[in-house]
Amino acid sequence: MLLAEVIARFLFGRPLGWADEVAATVFLWFAMASVVLADCSRKHMRILLLLLGVPRVGGVAEAVSKSVAFAGFLALAAFSLDYAVAQADLTSSPLAIHGAWRAAALPLGFGMLALLAALRLAADPAAWPAAVLVAAVMALLWWLSPALADMDNGNLVPFFVVILGACLTLAVPIGLSFAVATMSYLAFCTDIPLSVVVGRLDEGISHYVLIAVPLFVFLGRLMEETRLAAAIVALLVAFLGRVRGGLSYVLVAAMFIVSGISGSKIADMAAVGPALFPEMKRRGARPGELVALLASSGAMSEAIPPSLVLITTGVAAGVSIAALFTAGLLPSLLLAACLCLAVWFRSRGAAPADTPPVSARALWSAAMFALPGLALPVLVRTAVVEGIATATEVSSIGIAYTMLAGLTLYRPFPWRRLPAMLVDTATLSGAILFIIGAATAMAWALTQSGLSQDIFELVVRIPGGGAGFMAMSVVFFIVLGSLLEGVPAILIFAPLLFPTAARTGIDPVHYAIVAVLSMGVGLFIPPFGLGYWSACAIGNVEPELGIRPLIPYLVALLVGLGIVAAAPIISTAFLG
Repeated sequence: MLLAEVIARFLFGRPLGWADEVAATVFLWFAMASVVLADCSRKHMRILLLLLGVPRVGGVAEAVSKSVAFAGFLALAAFSLDYAVAQADLTSSPLAIHGAWRAAALPLGFGMLALLAALRLAADPAAWPAAVLVAAVMALLWWLSPALADMDNGNLVPFFVVILGACLTLAVPIGLSFAVATMSYLAFCTDIPLSVVVGRLDEGISHYVLIAVPLFVFLGRLMEETRLAAAIVALLVAFLGRVRGGLSYVLVAAMFIVSGISGSKIADMAAVGPALFPEMKRRGARPGELVALLASSGAMSEAIPPSLVLITTGVAAGVSIAALFTAGLLPSLLLAACLCLAVWFRSRGAAPADTPPVSARALWSAAMFALPGLALPVLVRTAVVEGIATATEVSSIGIAYTMLAGLTLYRPFPWRRLPAMLVDTATLSGAILFIIGAATAMAWALTQSGLSQDIFELVVRIPGGGAGFMAMSVVFFIVLGSLLEGVPAILIFAPLLFPTAARTGIDPVHYAIVAVLSMGVGLFIPPFGLGYWSACAIGNVEPELGIRPLIPYLVALLVGLGIVAAAPIISTAFLG
């Protein structure tokens, strides 16, 4: 439907007025089905440090996590039913679809999630003690509710620090942890009906721009299966493979080109790392060095369009996504140059590769083979910047282009793999969309509490004005990125920090790029950065081997980030 809308509008000048409405209606059903599928596959993002690090406590924590999941999903199912009934009075245009047809996806989806949680809880031998503990905490909060309601913004701490922190530590899915903290705060400290939480969650999940999430994830899978990504890597190896540290430069360049298309940083690293690591090891590279550079390249490429973090930031902060797509390229290029300088410094004493020179004919052949893959990022970014398609619609152009290239230029299209690719896409999309929806509700609750005004009053006391606020924001987002991931973090704090940044005179596009890059760096900083552990898993390298080699690359990234933060022109140079 999105592709048909682009063709009808751009080629024939007759847009389909109904396509967006149908796509948005179908998307909510897809999103809830994907959330359920992610839960069935146990793919919802969780923090597993306690469960894996302390085995004796892990079993009890898992039982408590299951109890919280059952209570949280059951509450969401009940309040989403009220929300769906209220939506029956609304009628959309131009197709006059009753709102209940669309909103019914929410109680059905959350009801299935509650049933799954109940089945898991019933099978756990520690179910009863865990359920009693959760019930006791809820009773204690109800008993303390009068006192909590009189604490002004001090009552945010028990819910958004203590309860949220406890849920995350107990490995409750991140999205559900946000929802539980939000519902608890509204239930025990306010008179706001909890169906409002479902409404905000619906608003977050079904935002039209977020249709790009599953489509870009699917596009990344197509690039892997049709060998577009592999062709790009082969071309870079042909050009740079013989120089000192050549394959390290190839890794950085490949991550720069491929990143942002798949919608998953893990998928980006999985497309590049396994293609280069065997040859890099054969040339004497140490495993720790490989995983350190892979993780650093992943951090560098966080702001390369069409990054889902950029799309989410545009939605959460009300910033033009086309502007973010334009603004992200030069800062990312600067960080890539900093990484290349670090590669040069570390490889300056190494011997040149002993591989035979590549002939001009072989280079030409590799370039022609990689040309369709190299054209894809250009096509996607140009279509958005030039106004041919929106950030949502352009993903459908990329999918059609990649399928056509796979059918005509590369190996036969993997039709047998298509069902598995669709399931993988839905599973990852469900995990992302649930976090987005829950974080949207949580951010709304924090904003309604007046926290943003309190933050501004605190910021104005920081020395240095806008520069001091920017420096504090860099540190804050690095720490935040290491604890959460870019999407949930930006959804929670964008409504709080972006208005403050604007009031201190900071350009919102510049601030968005700095925030995204800072969280990207934090995501790959051990011991909490999930991206670093993912890089170790992809490279099959023991995590402790990569920590020391990571330091010079991390320093290079921080230097580049400092330059971007201090010079707004780097982010805004190409904006109109």
